[in-house]
Amino acid sequence: MLAAIKNAAACAGLAACAAITPVHAAAPASANTHSNAAPEFAGIDTWLNSAPLTLAQLRGKVVLVDFWTFACGNCVNTLPSVKSWHQKYADKGLVVIGVHTPEFPFEQDTNNVKRAIERFGITYPVAQDNRYATWAAYGNQYWPAFYLIDKHGQVAYTHVGEGDYAQTEAAIQKLLAER
Repeated sequence: MLAAIKNAAACAGLAACAAITPVHAAAPASANTHSNAAPEFAGIDTWLNSAPLTLAQLRGKVVLVDFWTFACGNCVNTLPSVKSWHQKYADKGLVVIGVHTPEFPFEQDTNNVKRAIERFGITYPVAQDNRYATWAAYGNQYWPAFYLIDKHGQVAYTHVGEGDYAQTEAAIQKLLAER
């Protein structure tokens, strides 16, 4: 039990750092912060709220990949914005995919993830990345982290941690407006 408390404290500290000092500082919405092809989803254990998806299937759409885990307070704090973007922009071409990458063993249990999805009212697809394969493919290091992928499959914007919601939404709008 003590180890779990220490791990939770470490997570809270890391998450707080991620929220304060983003690794990939979010650039203005007009900036293209990357010019690299988005990695395909890899090693996904289970897809929830959706059949399995690939980025190849989603070409022509803007994709928001949200790395999160249900026991991370910072991740939970971002969910109202992520859910709002899904509701506002799904019919305009945005696909939100939550990549649930667990920090603690209890977060690996699919039933626990399902309960969390239901509790938080998440209706968009969630990929369960228990082996950190997609996490590693993106070179991700923190929860929460957003990766916006343009219609051509390129990572166009990233943001780590909480905050800058208006800036992220502006980036979504910009990418949706592009041809």
